[in-house]
Amino acid sequence: MRFHLIVIGKARQGPERTLFDHYHQRLRWPLTVSEHEVKKNLTQVEARQTAEATLIQNAIPKGAVIVALDERGKNLSSRDWSQQINQWQDSGERDVALIIGGADGLAPTIRQQARLLLSYGKATWPHMLVRALVAEQLYRAQTILLCRANLASPRKRRAPAGTLPRL
Repeated sequence: MRFHLIVIGKARQGPERTLFDHYHQRLRWPLTVSEHEVKKNLTQVEARQTAEATLIQNAIPKGAVIVALDERGKNLSSRDWSQQINQWQDSGERDVALIIGGADGLAPTIRQQARLLLSYGKATWPHMLVRALVAEQLYRAQTILLCRANLASPRKRRAPAGTLPRL
């Protein structure tokens, strides 16, 4: 399964970027990041959201499951998130597009296209921190699924009690 993080805004150096890079490097699943910015100075929120939506839609791989990060979305536990990924994988999905909108949020068209609206709580998070949260939650889901697979397979050597297998 391939993951595509599609974001509005450019990453800057700093602790949030370092945290994102830490989890991104630990992932076995491919995760590509595509950053987009609206070049025009649009003062109206709806116009800016519409322009951002066009950039986002053009970046979504054909046939990808769309997951939009939105404060009104579903708040999933890490186990529930890993089970969701596992279901998509079992049903033959190959690509998942995770979308982080701009400062004004996502356009309604993007939210309507999403198969899952995902929330990391009701609070508004800095966009760079949300990137790190996405990478960490993907890494955690991968770890949960690998542990489940290791425990289910009698031929594989099990990790000692209380430890996770090294990824």
